[in-house]
Amino acid sequence: MRRHDKRKNPRSAHVRHILVPDKPSARKIIEDISVAKNPLKTFKKLAKRFSTCPSGSKKGDLGEFTEGQMVKQFEDAVWQSEVDAVPTKFIKTQFGYHIIWVHSKSDA
Repeated sequence: MRRHDKRKNPRSAHVRHILVPDKPSARKIIEDISVAKNPLKTFKKLAKRFSTCPSGSKKGDLGEFTEGQMVKQFEDAVWQSEVDAVPTKFIKTQFGYHIIWVHSKSDA
């Protein structure tokens, strides 16, 4: 098992994210998504344009990961998020500020 994963069959999730270096950028992106007619389309566009993560070129798509593969703060936010809910907040990790869109989750 990796890091904080204590489960025999870890949970998994498919997510997108936008990673930015500062709080003002994260706030602006959250605001832009919240007023968009099509929030997911806007999320993808903003990920491609502003994310500092290599996944930005894939419109923020991190694909599916299993519990223990990401840093704890990121995973905690994923497990607490509703599937396909428009993000209303961001989280901070050692990599920067993340805006997360959860496509699916499973309790394997």
